Amino acid sequence: MADTKREIERKFEFIKAKGARRGLPDLTGTAAIAAVSDQGTVDLDAVYYDTPDQRLAADGLTLRRRTGGADAGWHLKLPVSPGVRDEIATPLSDTVPRPLAALLRSRVRDQELEPQVRLLSSRKVSHLLDADGALLAELSTDTVRAERGGAAAAWTEVEVELADGVDPALLDAVEKTFRKAGLRVSDAPSKLARALVETDAAPPAKPPAAGPGDGTAGAHVLAYLREQLDALIAQDPAVRRDLPDSVHQMRVASRRMRSAFKTHRGLLDRSATDPLGEELRWLAAELGVDRDQEVLLERIRTRLDELPRTLQLGPVRARLRVWNTTRRSGSRRRALAALDSPRYLALLDALDALLAEPPLLKPAAAPAREALPEAVLHDYERLAGRVGAALALDPGHERDLALHEARKAAKRARYAAEAAVPALGKPAKRLAKSMKEVQTLLGDHQDSVVAREALRGIGAQAAGGGESAFTWGVLYAREEAIAECRERELPGIWAAASKQELRTALG
Repeated sequence: MADTKREIERKFEFIKAKGARRGLPDLTGTAAIAAVSDQGTVDLDAVYYDTPDQRLAADGLTLRRRTGGADAGWHLKLPVSPGVRDEIATPLSDTVPRPLAALLRSRVRDQELEPQVRLLSSRKVSHLLDADGALLAELSTDTVRAERGGAAAAWTEVEVELADGVDPALLDAVEKTFRKAGLRVSDAPSKLARALVETDAAPPAKPPAAGPGDGTAGAHVLAYLREQLDALIAQDPAVRRDLPDSVHQMRVASRRMRSAFKTHRGLLDRSATDPLGEELRWLAAELGVDRDQEVLLERIRTRLDELPRTLQLGPVRARLRVWNTTRRSGSRRRALAALDSPRYLALLDALDALLAEPPLLKPAAAPAREALPEAVLHDYERLAGRVGAALALDPGHERDLALHEARKAAKRARYAAEAAVPALGKPAKRLAKSMKEVQTLLGDHQDSVVAREALRGIGAQAAGGGESAFTWGVLYAREEAIAECRERELPGIWAAASKQELRTALG
């Protein structure tokens, strides 16, 4: 069983200068701190695990097995933002616990997790209390000895960790007091990071950071693909933890990569990218079962909340819960099974390999500002054709299908424009904004199509259970009206998005 805690802290170290003071100042009176309560000293023994090429350290993650103190056990720390990490703890065991290993799978893959560094710490603990005696933060002074192979290092650091719900501004006030007393914020984000530096360990292996590279179209596209792969890998543990919006973000990253492969077929060898695109489509589909159900439930629930109670006949909310539980339990299992599959890990390895040895074609050597507009405008023209074809159809099933295809084209055009913004600037940004407006309208239309199908099914289930299906029919009619409204709005939205200056600005 794992416990999760949001950790908000700041680490300090004493300034290394001749004559500098080494003691901690009294924090009583700093911000809301009314008292400092000594909690004694505890000895901690922590062994940090990583792959031989330090994949976790490269991404700022730490995994340790620690004895001593009140929270002995395994601790996995996942970065959230500077100074903020999620700590996931499990009880002591001899091997890496399976729940933690699963959260690391997208990074570790088939590598072994092995002991890398041992940290022995003598920790002096104090509690920072407010006027009512409530805990504001824990103040720790750690005397640390790091051991890695035959190398060793020692240092002293000070850490202030906020209690749950305390305003982070307290850390700023403490930092100001500490600076006057000869302490500064530590450059090292964690004890492990400092231990690796202090023991002269080689820096963790890390892929090149996303950026403009040499200014070529190929470098630009590769930087964008690396950014999306990093996002996909980072969202993997969040999906496993069932964090809000994580499935959506992971799915978006996979779709952006697949879309980039299609948009830039003139820059990347299709024999290498097409198979990966199909695998990315598989992953998005497996994840989408869970995400689509989440979105659909929220839409139906919102429409139900908007309905007057006089039109809510029968146990409609109970029926909705039963319908959702039945569908979502299977969809989440399917998503997690995909993330645990060899196929998924093979995809990640293949994407890494492609970025390490990119299959660039000759046009990729052209300057980005010259090569990218053609690809972006090609996707725009593709969308224009689909919108025109859809608007030429009479309302009904065939038009619904055509509008759905136009929605997918709008998404691809938007992604292409957004990816080009670093190279093309404001014209690409304006085009991306226009494409997003078209995508949003078409997305609402498609969501209405899907919602109507679900409502028809729920209504049938209700009738089969002897309940009134009236409410589900009312919601169906409302969704039908919403779809008709979006179809009427489309010509105007498209006209605004297809102004000539947007089409020529990138040319």
